[in-house]
Amino acid sequence: MGLAFRLFGRPLLAFQDSERAHSRALKLLRLFSSNPLTRLPMKLLYKPKKTIPIQFLGDKYDHPLGLAAGMDKKAEALRGWETLGLGFIEIGGITQLEQQGNPKPRMFRSNSSQSLVNRMGFNNPGSEKTASHLKDHFAKYGRPNVPLWINLGKSKLTPLDESADDYSTTMKRLWVFGDVFVINVSSPNTPNLRELQNDEELAKIIIACQEVNHNMASEHNSKKKPILVKIAPELDDAQLKLVVNTAMSNGCDGIVATNTTTSRPETNSKSEEKVFTQTGGMSGKPLTDLSTDFIKKIYRMTDGNWPIIGVGGIMNSEDAWEKITAGATLIQAYSGFVFEGASLTKSVVNGLQKKLVLHGLTSLEDAVGLSHKVEGEN
Repeated sequence: MGLAFRLFGRPLLAFQDSERAHSRALKLLRLFSSNPLTRLPMKLLYKPKKTIPIQFLGDKYDHPLGLAAGMDKKAEALRGWETLGLGFIEIGGITQLEQQGNPKPRMFRSNSSQSLVNRMGFNNPGSEKTASHLKDHFAKYGRPNVPLWINLGKSKLTPLDESADDYSTTMKRLWVFGDVFVINVSSPNTPNLRELQNDEELAKIIIACQEVNHNMASEHNSKKKPILVKIAPELDDAQLKLVVNTAMSNGCDGIVATNTTTSRPETNSKSEEKVFTQTGGMSGKPLTDLSTDFIKKIYRMTDGNWPIIGVGGIMNSEDAWEKITAGATLIQAYSGFVFEGASLTKSVVNGLQKKLVLHGLTSLEDAVGLSHKVEGEN
């Protein structure tokens, strides 16, 4: 089915506006997964038949590949992503206030370079409407059968010095629905947001979210939810070390590396130039090596003792394997689904399983950070 998508689906997408194509794909996924007659064939076609179980912060995941934030901001197709066999789903970013995002057009696609540029600007229904939607969804269908992650963003209208309240309010409203929360201070599409990656401001946000986490866990007689921080790939080594130390010292449970990049590769055609010159964050294949390098740096900085989630340019099992062996416990895809289609999950999981056999490993945990161990032996 992956080949069929590349031969027929991708050319059809080329004639559509990127954001409209994205919206149509979500609607179709929601539609097909809502009907048992179409849901079963989807499972047979796309869901991996085997699992590669891995432990993450005390919970067992069937395999390491999940959906990255931004693909399903409004949690429109939760049953669909489950049907496709993803190991976990991240929705959002969700902000305290509802917002429309930046003016359209704001999403651009380059098929030749397998890259996307977006300047969406955290368009989302806001924390209150998202909480209402999830409450209705859970009441009708139950909780998702895979972990649900929630990406927290800052409302554009909220001043930077009030960011901690913005993030923590959203977390409080969505706490009962999420299994993991990701503090996103690295989107390039909200003015000055990346300034929150400095140690003082980041610490305020984490502390405020940790207070909500503690209070909600006590109120619901439950354990606290893991909190991660998502970083930008433009940090230099000193800034990266500062962010890592700040997040770790304030109780963050791990890090997501990385968000989209504002850098651009060389253009090879007029069509690429048209996309690359757009303002916004770039994801897809040009981000692959950059995000993997960040994973390696963080793994070394933390001696492999702090969970890393790898995201950026995963198009196949080889890309996934490189991120895991660089130090990522879990991985996420966004652009890979755009350019490779719904079969990405199965191809990545099957490919990773073959890699484990090839390297004589009995579990995926043994592969995490493997490249560092091999380098150390040389």
